[in-house]
Amino acid sequence: MQCDLLAGTGHRPLAIPRLQPTILVFDSGLGGLTVLSRTTEICPGAHIVYAADDAGFPYGRLSEDALVTRVLAVMERLVARFHPDLVVIACNTASTLVLPALRARFAIPFVGTVPAIKPAAGATRSGIISVLATPGTVARVYTRELIERYAATCEVTLIGSTKLAGLAEQALKGEPVDDDALIAEIAPCFVERAGRRTDVVTLSCTHYPLLLERMRRLAPWPVEWIDPAPAIARRVAELLGPAAGIPCPEATAVFTAGQNLSGPLRIALAGYGLARIAIEPMPLAS
Repeated sequence: MQCDLLAGTGHRPLAIPRLQPTILVFDSGLGGLTVLSRTTEICPGAHIVYAADDAGFPYGRLSEDALVTRVLAVMERLVARFHPDLVVIACNTASTLVLPALRARFAIPFVGTVPAIKPAAGATRSGIISVLATPGTVARVYTRELIERYAATCEVTLIGSTKLAGLAEQALKGEPVDDDALIAEIAPCFVERAGRRTDVVTLSCTHYPLLLERMRRLAPWPVEWIDPAPAIARRVAELLGPAAGIPCPEATAVFTAGQNLSGPLRIALAGYGLARIAIEPMPLAS
């Protein structure tokens, strides 16, 4: 997974940087918190709004047309309320499909998240890499084009996990997640072929780094796990320009449903600097 480098096409750093620019980090659920933490580190003077479209989670269950319609509708509401200077789409499933429509609709920069095929191909020594993603990301033409462009000489295994994002959300909410369940989801990543093994796994869903330490422990052999968050944060900083250095005001988390805001989850959100929580009700259309 990597920052969508096309996200900056046509966008330069803000000509007159605001003292406290507003960055909206958007995801279907809680996976974007992995991006938020890195963005906060590299942009300490920004006001952060974290938006989780939990009423639509998981996005993988939506058709492509329904997903585009949903994300545009939610973004209309969020942009009108928070007036961000830049938006991070911290969701591979949405980024690989909706970014063109977002850039056509809004006059602000969007930074997306796409599978890190190029860095994985550059890092592998065995020539065998795995892309651990959602079924929606695996099915995208965009993902296949990245493989053809950057990893044509590699053996690439695409794994569309149906459960891993949900397991990551459970863990963040303080709910138990069984090791066997995690092993079942990551096992297809590990391929042995003629004395060679998978040596790089790209985490092509922002939820997955929430479970990274456990996945490292449970993996059958060591591999390089590529987390997209650092690259995304660097791209955000490039587009916003030099940080003003003013302390960041209290960040806000906004949910489109907010029905599962348990005590442990509120504590976890506070750990990411999200002490203020708002609900912007947007039920998923049937």
